[in-house]
Amino acid sequence: MSDFNEGLKTHLQAGLTTTCRCWALIRRDGVRLGFTDHDCTLEFDGHTFRADTGLGAKALQQTTGLSVDNTEALGALSDAAITEDDIEAGRYDAAEVLAWLVNWANVEERQLQFRGTIGEIRRAGGAFEAELRGLTDRLNVPLGRVFQKPCSAVLGDATCGFDLTAPGYAAEVGVVAIEDRRILHLPVLDGFAPEWFRHGVLRVLDGAATGLTGTIKRDVMLTDARQIELWHPLRVDIGPGDSVRVIAGCDKRSKTCRLKFDNYLNFQGFPDIPGDDWSISDPSREQRLDGGSRRR
Repeated sequence: MSDFNEGLKTHLQAGLTTTCRCWALIRRDGVRLGFTDHDCTLEFDGHTFRADTGLGAKALQQTTGLSVDNTEALGALSDAAITEDDIEAGRYDAAEVLAWLVNWANVEERQLQFRGTIGEIRRAGGAFEAELRGLTDRLNVPLGRVFQKPCSAVLGDATCGFDLTAPGYAAEVGVVAIEDRRILHLPVLDGFAPEWFRHGVLRVLDGAATGLTGTIKRDVMLTDARQIELWHPLRVDIGPGDSVRVIAGCDKRSKTCRLKFDNYLNFQGFPDIPGDDWSISDPSREQRLDGGSRRR
């Protein structure tokens, strides 16, 4: 308890308390929201915690080991706070959450009790229930190199090192038409080879779907348009005229890394590693069987 707020500790020991809970929610797109179960709005640490959102929380489960701290947040869907459309669009996926116990009569007396991210969100009857996962949840993510022929890096990340802002690897255009939130017709993109954007990323720059992304399944050159098909439909409707950014794709092959991106020094795969076919292949029928290389 040495790091417990002394002012709040003294207040709790007094017997008669004026405490409430406050939650701050920070989405990956930078939007910040604040909630409290108190009946008045509170402010601290640059957050405004609103009292009219109907948000509450279940008991927080915390451990002293490496088990994941868990709790759940409950609330009503509201146009002024968390909306069903934003949940459907995935804007709250993996959003950061902080929870405090606060003396509402003196907000300087507060204690951060939980920090983590939003997990699964369930909706029913105009309300939502969100699972909150503690920081130790990240320890469940497998780490380390994978020995495989394809590259294990994501195009443009720290291990890849390729600059996606380089000329010729992205284009920003307006949507001409869209089918089923999945097939987009764009203007003719001169200077980009066929299937240049296959395996790439499409990012919406404005409109209702701003910030949403999709992985490109097909890139087809038509007579008067460029057709981009996504693997999965976007979660929010976009309309003609909305701007999108299409980024070149990488199929993880060493040849693509060398010829398309000129980035072979950062290739994170093992193109010469033997595959399954090699391990079950028949012995060589050559006369010379000296244990040397099979590649002659």
